Amino acid sequence: MSFAIRRGISVRLRVVFMAAVVLCLIIALGCEWSDTRAEGVTSSPGSKAQALATLAATGAEVPASPFVRVAEMVMPAVVSIDTRRTVESPGMFNEPFGRLFRDLIPDMPREEYEVPGFASGFIFDESGYVLTNNHVIEDAEEVTVRLANEKEYIAEIVGTDPNTDIGVLKIEADEDFPVVRFGDSDGIRIGDWAVAVGNPFGYLEGTMTVGVISAKGRSELNIVGGTPALQSFIQTDASINFGNSGGPLVNINGEAIGMNTAINPLGQGIGFAIPINLVRRVTDEIIRSGKVSWGYLGILPQAITPSLAEALGVEAREGILVAEVVEDGPADKAGMKRGDIIVEFDGERASEVDEFRLNVAQAGVGAEVDVEVLRDGDAKTLDVTLGERPTRYARATSQPYEGEWLGITVDDVDGPVGRRAAPADLEEGVVIVGVDGDSPAQAAGLGVGDLIEEVDGKEIRSLDDYEEAIDEAKDRSDKPVLFLVRREGLSRYVAVKPKQD
Repeated sequence: MSFAIRRGISVRLRVVFMAAVVLCLIIALGCEWSDTRAEGVTSSPGSKAQALATLAATGAEVPASPFVRVAEMVMPAVVSIDTRRTVESPGMFNEPFGRLFRDLIPDMPREEYEVPGFASGFIFDESGYVLTNNHVIEDAEEVTVRLANEKEYIAEIVGTDPNTDIGVLKIEADEDFPVVRFGDSDGIRIGDWAVAVGNPFGYLEGTMTVGVISAKGRSELNIVGGTPALQSFIQTDASINFGNSGGPLVNINGEAIGMNTAINPLGQGIGFAIPINLVRRVTDEIIRSGKVSWGYLGILPQAITPSLAEALGVEAREGILVAEVVEDGPADKAGMKRGDIIVEFDGERASEVDEFRLNVAQAGVGAEVDVEVLRDGDAKTLDVTLGERPTRYARATSQPYEGEWLGITVDDVDGPVGRRAAPADLEEGVVIVGVDGDSPAQAAGLGVGDLIEEVDGKEIRSLDDYEEAIDEAKDRSDKPVLFLVRREGLSRYVAVKPKQD
């Protein structure tokens, strides 16, 4: 076959191919045109907004946002809460100088002034029961509740629970109030819609923001205004700001799945809510008896870090370390000791401190439970009868020894330096008065003012005890040294690993 013939065939094949392509395009465009005609919408390359505008122009119904219905259901029952409380001026000096001057001049006059507060809440019962946070109404002398219809009521504080940061108010009227219905927080999933409603900044009343459930069971949060002891928060990216505290977090059906409580200013809009099932349990008990009773073990639990695990000779995260046992408390009466490791509580494995604390609380006052502990490597089962958790824990947390070790300088609490660093109520012991920068002690979190109670299990009551203990610890520099220190009234273990040469 000559080149000219082959070339002619090639040209004809190209023409046939191009014709086939054009025919396919015509058929495809014709189908799309007829489909859009059938739906009453002309084809347009515009945006989604343009498409909706075109749809509206044809007279067809534009689909409404599902959140419009949520707003209509929830907004009437979301309230603004204004509080008034009187506080005492801290004086002209900050701590510790303020404390020094008050000690020197006990009768030094202190001014009082009134502080207004604002937050959110929501009505959950037609008779006028209102939910909000404990930290919103705690110590308030007067609480005013304002509804979306601008009606205002002076509210009665029915009761509060600082352990969960929940408070209940009551307002009175001759008619039923609108309510937010309770949903089921146990059934929510990460990725479900979440809608926050409240009054951010105190003046943007009736604000609704939308996001999703981004996590569940969050704990170890430090909340401005009052950190609750029992935590298992819902995390959401629905925008929550100051003033939203106490407002509802609802699902796509307009049911409350949580109560907005906290924000993380560094979290780019991440907020936290108390699960509504926990809120419901607390609320029912407050209305019934005016207070809430939680189970109480009487210990200070502490998470086991890798460093602590190495110092204790156990596997990391094997359980909950008992940092302190309250004298004559339920654990003490059952024979629990400081340094025990709780591995099982009432048949449940123990690993996360906040989850463990919540399990103890929910077990209830008077519950008889088995607690399995490890002590010196041996397993023991203790029979404990739980007591009632206190409403609020009190959290107040010679020449110095100059020996260079781990970057710590210590003094007797009655020493010339120790007296200034130690809490005023201490009568004996050894206190840290200096921590070198870039030292093992600083890296482990030890600080000035910490009272050293033990070193590697040896009780420390004097500088002699301390020097003897560290002399023994220096002989094995390859293993972390286990300190038991008291800070702000609470004891905790700290593992300090010496630097390797």
